[in-house]
Amino acid sequence: MAGRSSLRRYSRHLLIPEVGLAGQERLSRGRVLVVGAGGLGSPVLAYLAAAGVGRILVIDDDTVDVTNLQRQILYYTSDVGASKAQRAAERLRALNPQIVVDALPIRFEASNARELVRLVDVVVDGSDTFATRYLVNDACVLEGKPDVHGSIFRFDGQISVFGAPGGPCYRCLYPEAPPEHLVPSCSEGGVLGVLAGMVGSFQANEAIKLLLGIGTPLIGRLLLIDALDARVREYALARDPVCPLCGDAPTIREVGTVPERAAPESTVPELDLEAFDRVLAAGAVVLDVRDPHERALGEVPGAIAIPATTLEARMHELDTAKTYVVACRVGAKSRWAAERLKEAGFGRVYHLRDGLLALAARDDAFDLF
Repeated sequence: MAGRSSLRRYSRHLLIPEVGLAGQERLSRGRVLVVGAGGLGSPVLAYLAAAGVGRILVIDDDTVDVTNLQRQILYYTSDVGASKAQRAAERLRALNPQIVVDALPIRFEASNARELVRLVDVVVDGSDTFATRYLVNDACVLEGKPDVHGSIFRFDGQISVFGAPGGPCYRCLYPEAPPEHLVPSCSEGGVLGVLAGMVGSFQANEAIKLLLGIGTPLIGRLLLIDALDARVREYALARDPVCPLCGDAPTIREVGTVPERAAPESTVPELDLEAFDRVLAAGAVVLDVRDPHERALGEVPGAIAIPATTLEARMHELDTAKTYVVACRVGAKSRWAAERLKEAGFGRVYHLRDGLLALAARDDAFDLF
């Protein structure tokens, strides 16, 4: 960092004893990888760029969707359809021309994870799937880099720092991923837009502290945010000595091993949209297992509506002689519900793959977004 313009730009940092000129110089030499440029990545990227972090790598293979705009504040309506990584990089360069931003519009996966992590000092995980979170965690532990973790759902958020020397990793907190149908995504369960800003800001703060070597990072600590009741709680996390990645006798030596529960083989056939049309034309009935608040976004004409949470108590309302196509918003709850019907003796049951969102996107006949 040099020049009068830089001193003025970062003057509020320079006034802080814990930062000062030396600290700002450290930030200018800092390198951060941000995995995901969505709800969490947006505030993380904006604050890291504004703080003067010298090189930021942003990786995201997704494009901007109109449903993102409620919380992903880096994007505008005109950005719909554009690459998130590329558009985010453009905004960050405009915000701070003094830094370098690398846009990587690719998927973060086992083949590139360790190489990318190796390039930086800190990794910030803004991903939204268990598979990617394990991948980020594993690459960080194996490469000796801190993983600033964040996650959000509805009104609840959590933040921690994994993979630091002596501290726990993500596998210590979650030895195995929970069953898919028990963990709805934000696209199915929703998320308060401002919560992404709250959690993302905490993540950016942790990354800056780690780069500067100041304060007390969230190593061995899990911070929980309840935005609905305005409560913040903290829990201690200890490294698990039998953790297969960071324990005393680790067995994981490479990325790509995601601990998932073995899913039972499905007994219910899945339908794509073309097959769905044929089955419906032959007289099948759609069984909509969304919750009432989800159905408020749009009804399916001619469907029978029974929430998955009450299905077992209301099966007597259904006719075992009829053919049912079970559907929900994105296809997770409906798969579980279809299996329950099959177990209960319903012989003509199908499951709509990818859910009603896929149907709505194709037909534009009803709004389920």
